[in-house]
Amino acid sequence: MSLGSLALIVTAGLAGPLLAASRRAFVPVVVGEICAGVVLGRSGFDVIDADNATISFLAEAGFAMLMLTVGMHVPLRDGRLRRALGPGALAAGVVAIAAPVGGLVVAELTGTGHVAIYAVLLASGSAAIVLPMLQERKLDGPEALAVIAQVTVADVAAILAVPLALQPSRAAHAAGGGLLIAACALTLFLVARSLRPRPWDHRLRHRSKERGWALDLRLSLAVLFGLAWIAQQSGTSVLLAGFGMGLVVAAIGGPKRLSTQVRGVAEGFFVPLFFVVLGARLDVSALFDHPDLLLVTAALIVLNVVIHAFAALATRQPLPAGLIATAQLGVPAAVVQIGLQEHVITPALGAAVTLAALATLGLCAGGTALLARRTQPLPAPATAQPGPSPPRVAA
Repeated sequence: MSLGSLALIVTAGLAGPLLAASRRAFVPVVVGEICAGVVLGRSGFDVIDADNATISFLAEAGFAMLMLTVGMHVPLRDGRLRRALGPGALAAGVVAIAAPVGGLVVAELTGTGHVAIYAVLLASGSAAIVLPMLQERKLDGPEALAVIAQVTVADVAAILAVPLALQPSRAAHAAGGGLLIAACALTLFLVARSLRPRPWDHRLRHRSKERGWALDLRLSLAVLFGLAWIAQQSGTSVLLAGFGMGLVVAAIGGPKRLSTQVRGVAEGFFVPLFFVVLGARLDVSALFDHPDLLLVTAALIVLNVVIHAFAALATRQPLPAGLIATAQLGVPAAVVQIGLQEHVITPALGAAVTLAALATLGLCAGGTALLARRTQPLPAPATAQPGPSPPRVAA
């Protein structure tokens, strides 16, 4: 890999903001980044070698950063979310029960197997997508909070299930590694919470702010990559390390400058690089050579809508809430990333999964617009203007 290759990948990542610049519709930047990778990768001009060791290493770091930001988006400190946790968890539970049936339908209908993978995909959510969409529409009522709670629960559960679904033969080993990462994350949370009231901690962080040391960011990245190394050594995925670290930051409630710094490092370099390289790995052209893979995409989209609509009706939520909850991002990216690394799925199947995930972003945007229209108060009826007074009649 050369600096020219790195410049090309970073430049390709600019396709995300350019595509998302329209004010007419909410288009996540990930759409443009993946599309740019597809054009420049094995499905297009093949000028990005996604199998290069250095590019793969940077993409792995970007994957960890992506899961860090996904974890940081989980609104653990929102008191209103706790009150909506009951209906949201109930809806997520209904989806989790129906998802294995949907996974079996996809596998039998397409003859591709991978029942567990499809089930995890259908059960997943994406707080990182749903939260910005709802915030953009200024939706913070009970219905919106229930959806946020639902996708939060689904996000956490599905991410924990990804390593087990991809490698069921190593489920016990992966579960042991996951428990180790969870123990490390819990220890970090307790240590960080105990240190925050200390005067010397306040002085050091204030000095870091004044002198531009970015101390919180440095410590967060050191811990993130340390957890990622532990995850690799224990036989599990770095997605648990990144997501666990993100949950720790979300639970502690780090300073706003930490969120800004993480956004700069992650969304300015590592995460776009990850999605560009992910797109470069996909074999989109094979979709048209294998109709069964196109059927996988269609089946995942349709069943995703059916299952989440059923969950909304079963829990007495409006149908637009079900459409919003179909949004997927982190889990499909994790499935494709880990699946390609472990040779569990093919690049063509990865393209089918990614295409289905991108379609859910449009479904989520449509559901958000419908929910906003539903919750907007009706305009007050125009009051009749008083007319001229009738003339008095002399007695």
